Amino acid sequence: MSDPVFDAELDVRKLACPLPILHAKKSLSAMAAGQVLKVTATDKGAPRDFVDFCSKTGNQLIASTGQDGEFVFFIRRR
Repeated sequence: MSDPVFDAELDVRKLACPLPILHAKKSLSAMAAGQVLKVTATDKGAPRDFVDFCSKTGNQLIASTGQDGEFVFFIRRR
């Protein structure tokens, strides 16, 4: 499966909670509705954190993967 098309990319590898979410929130706020942000993170809590973040903010988590301690999320701006 290929990655979804995205408009912006954010690398938050090596950052611990809550920094990945805070950086994603800032990036999303600068984007237009419907645009997609790709986030790459290594924080082991990131999968749960991004699901919670999206459900609370109304942004859509359209895909997520995890392999070898690295997680990739695709979030569509509400």
